Amino acid sequence: MTVSGKKRFFQPEGFLSKCPSKRVTFRRGQKIYSQGTPANAIFYIREGRVQLGVLSWREKAEIIGVLSVGDFFGEGCLTGQRQRMESAVADSECIVMRIERLVMLAVLREEPTLSNLFISHLFNRNIPIEQALIDQLFTPAEKRLARLLLLLANFGQEGKQEPVIANVSQKDLAEMVDIMPRWHVRRSLSKFRNLGFIEYNNGLSVHSSLINVILHD
Repeated sequence: MTVSGKKRFFQPEGFLSKCPSKRVTFRRGQKIYSQGTPANAIFYIREGRVQLGVLSWREKAEIIGVLSVGDFFGEGCLTGQRQRMESAVADSECIVMRIERLVMLAVLREEPTLSNLFISHLFNRNIPIEQALIDQLFTPAEKRLARLLLLLANFGQEGKQEPVIANVSQKDLAEMVDIMPRWHVRRSLSKFRNLGFIEYNNGLSVHSSLINVILHD
């Protein structure tokens, strides 16, 4: 479990003043959002603490982090994530600001200086939380499938990355990941798609964000 640190180089007040937001109060133990629900907003903690948790692939509930005043959460919606990868629950009575996804994206485009600070803030804060999330959410076989998709898309290799993998079927992928049956490939691809890592568009399109699934093997 990761507890958010207090050292901050990003002061969000100026950033938030440019974002129309909704102030919401939660009681201790009240769910803010659930794993698997639509990812359509980002949140900022004004008061209190928020606990992040995940139902792992082993079907076991795990706490992956506790965030406090000054932290953002739910930012996966900004990178194409369609469903929440984790649940967020009030760890104490808390007040959070809810900013709709499209509003936040518009501010990030219009304010590049603030945008760079915001992204750096999230990157530095999220490393241990993301590691815990990936470890709990994806099976070893799914990590092997993610690695295979990145290789087929030529990710990280010399030459241009292929935007779309053509002429590859779920049966082909199951044979390449020899410990993974076809039904498991189908379910895993659906998970990757819902989380914004891949798309189906006249073939299989692989986003570079898929590398997050294998970074901590």
